[in-house]
Amino acid sequence: MYGMRAIFCNIKFKMFVKFASIIGVTMLKEERFQIILDQLGHEQKVYLGHLSTLLNVSEDTVRRDIKELADQGLLKSVRGGAVPHSPGPHHFRDRMTYDNEQKLIIAKKALQFLKNGQVVIFDGGTSALLIAQMLPKDLELTVITNSFPIASILEEHEHVEVLFAGGRLLKNSFVTIGNDAMQFFKKFRADICLLGICSIHADLGVTGPDFEESEVKRTIIESSKEVIALATTEKLGTAEAYYVCPTDRLATIITDQPDDNEEFKIYKDMGIRMV
Repeated sequence: MYGMRAIFCNIKFKMFVKFASIIGVTMLKEERFQIILDQLGHEQKVYLGHLSTLLNVSEDTVRRDIKELADQGLLKSVRGGAVPHSPGPHHFRDRMTYDNEQKLIIAKKALQFLKNGQVVIFDGGTSALLIAQMLPKDLELTVITNSFPIASILEEHEHVEVLFAGGRLLKNSFVTIGNDAMQFFKKFRADICLLGICSIHADLGVTGPDFEESEVKRTIIESSKEVIALATTEKLGTAEAYYVCPTDRLATIITDQPDDNEEFKIYKDMGIRMV
């Protein structure tokens, strides 16, 4: 019943927008903002030209609206339009309890990729932390990480050797960053890395909200033979400010959904394994 009501309201809303455009009614800025955000929620990307027609305003007006919404942190402005920001908190403590059930699904799926004798880079994400907590007691690994929480967890694992990257502490993520951390990772050629992801977009690549952490992630990727991204589905089709790598650099994306999800086709077509 609720779903039918939502569909009906959406149809009425679209009819209003079309009628307003036909008769030349000028919308308030707040009304334009709501339409832009609604379109973004449905389409996962909006274009200046389409919004200009839909709202019956110039592209310059749309561009200013998008900039204002971006300044409020409600979307990410890109060339020719906008895409959603990654949802959820950015501080590690807040992320520990956010989407925890979905992250547990991801962590359990990721265990199948870990084999005795591997050299594995663990990124500093909360999904990677859950994997570290779940490692079988008889699994023998060499783990390279810049995450204080992961190093602390693995300190108690009898068969895991831990190599820790020094550097400056990024307090909201509990990871080390900076040149020392990057130079440390460059010394290795890991079999795989388990990469915590903030945002993945098929066109815009993998991105993150912090410049220096994104630089470290880029170095981690360059130091790994195979990159396995850990991402809840809500992070797909989103973007943040700082570039990490092209999407097709990922060998595998592990999500909280079955691999036959229709949203995954665009990534499968790029040769990425969806798990």
